[in-house]
Amino acid sequence: MAAPMLRWGCAGRRWAFACVDGGSRHGLGARNDFTLSGMRGQSSLALQPLITAQKPRKGEHEWAAVVGLEIHAQISSNSKLFSGSQVHFAAPPNSLVSFFDASLPGTLPVLNRRCVEAAVMTGLALNCRINKKSLFDRKHYFYADLPAGYQITQQRLPIAVNGSLTYGICLGKKRRQVITKMVRIKQIQLEQDSGKSLHDDLRSQTLIDLNRAGVGLLEVVMEPDMTCGEEAATAVRELQLILQALGTSQANMAEGQLRVDANVSVHHPGEPFGVRTEVKNLNSARFLAKAIDYEIQRQINELENGGEILNETRSFDSTLGCTVPMRDKEGKQDYRFMPEPNLPPLVLYDAASLPAGADSRQVINIDYIRERLPELPSVTREKLIEQYGMLPEHSFTLLNEAGLLEFFQNVIKETRAEPKVVTSWVLNIFLGYLKQQSLAVSESPITPSALAELLTLLDGKVISSSAAKQVFEELWKSKSKTAAQIVSEKKLELMQDLEALEQLCQAIMEGHPQVVMDLKKGNLKAINKLIGLVRKATLDRADPTVIKKILEEKLSS
Repeated sequence: MAAPMLRWGCAGRRWAFACVDGGSRHGLGARNDFTLSGMRGQSSLALQPLITAQKPRKGEHEWAAVVGLEIHAQISSNSKLFSGSQVHFAAPPNSLVSFFDASLPGTLPVLNRRCVEAAVMTGLALNCRINKKSLFDRKHYFYADLPAGYQITQQRLPIAVNGSLTYGICLGKKRRQVITKMVRIKQIQLEQDSGKSLHDDLRSQTLIDLNRAGVGLLEVVMEPDMTCGEEAATAVRELQLILQALGTSQANMAEGQLRVDANVSVHHPGEPFGVRTEVKNLNSARFLAKAIDYEIQRQINELENGGEILNETRSFDSTLGCTVPMRDKEGKQDYRFMPEPNLPPLVLYDAASLPAGADSRQVINIDYIRERLPELPSVTREKLIEQYGMLPEHSFTLLNEAGLLEFFQNVIKETRAEPKVVTSWVLNIFLGYLKQQSLAVSESPITPSALAELLTLLDGKVISSSAAKQVFEELWKSKSKTAAQIVSEKKLELMQDLEALEQLCQAIMEGHPQVVMDLKKGNLKAINKLIGLVRKATLDRADPTVIKKILEEKLSS
């Protein structure tokens, strides 16, 4: 079945109605922790493939999309939020579960200082106001992987509020135009993660793994300031880079350390926002963008065909490339929020309010954390542009690919080549090979030192650019040889005998009088034909720049 396709225009915040191929939808039973109010009756159109409407009147098909995000980031900590159990990915099931995690009677929570510091750091990096007093609440709902029957979170008074995240989107055919956008951060709150349900369809049973139960999470709630999938995915990627730079979360989406829920609605410009749907548990930026764009187009089609949008929870089927209903929201779920009786208010201090003689191990000083914030990605990009004369879009690529910036900086340290040459090779040749073979930077067979040596040979006019690419290919295949060894074995050095090169150029000119005649008549491009013939005769061992200079001298004499 063909995946649904859509056509849209993000920059103008207007969605053009387009023809969409339909895909089947399957109801899935799954948990949902966030409820949206405003249920309506099920439309029959919601169960049919998407179809195009009759051609609308002028201006009737203009739509504005609204996207808000709820992001859960797993805090980088050795232990859980309220217990001493270790945090380790892919540990044997139920091997990292304390009595408190299993909610045995009589167990009490003990707040993890590291998780609080991580929340403060993240809030400061996102320009939030840090609340000196925040509260913990119980959010009640009942699932097998939530043994207590409630989650400890911060509903009433979270640790950080009213922030902002600035991100840049590259536009244009070559993506050389960078537009800066900003999304408001409503709040950041500390909360527990739940366990994991493992469904065994063969035996028709569900198994519970509580290793993840009680792991500390940062929930970052973004206001509905975005208008398309690309904006949302770029904002999430920027947040991911910030969390990794701070060290507050590894934010590895493949391991579930960063999970995104997207709230999506559409409306006509100038009218109130439409009914929103929530797309749950998106675990990659690419799927996030696809899910949002599909959901926007689905809602537009539904409304254009006279249907209505249900206030429902959906999931994204990456195989079909569409969102599918998980379950309807028949009414607002009552989570029965109540203050957590076993945890006092969380009190933080700044330099002005810090009590005299306070034990630094017993209090958290906001200003102390602020002074020690590491360099953020936006600052790093500015430095790259200023220091190396780099294009803005190149600075984005270096940071967006995990490990690529460090690789680039190590090459720069070890080579005499110009930064612009290094940038070109790292982003075009090196990154191209990685993507072609679906490798991470850490899996590259070529080390920064090996590439630095190759670029030094190129910079010193020892080899030509075409020969350098041959050497790079050999380096990729064999780790045991150096660039210099490959150049020597394959005899790729540039010709250093200028007299022999001049004689060869003279012979080529004499052998191709018509090309020489074209040159003398003013066809300057004809010289490229002669350069190519000389390079072919030298097996690409002659510098094209030197060849051109010799040919021009002979033509003018």
